[in-house]
Amino acid sequence: MAHNPHAPQPGPEGTPDPAGSTQMFRAFVDEGEPQRRQQPAATSSGPKVGVIAAVIAVVVVLGAVAWLALG
Repeated sequence: MAHNPHAPQPGPEGTPDPAGSTQMFRAFVDEGEPQRRQQPAATSSGPKVGVIAAVIAVVVVLGAVAWLALG
């Protein structure tokens, strides 16, 4: 039978538990969630200003093109 490097190998005693790392990562992610939820509420007005500016710019450009085409 060929050697399969992906097959589970018997490891030496005292190896760290991979599930322990996952539990620590999940605890880290859960710890940071309340801070992330507060940030979008504070910055939600930023994109609105950009959208309004973009709409005004498009209206001005279309008005200039129409004025040049009809004038």
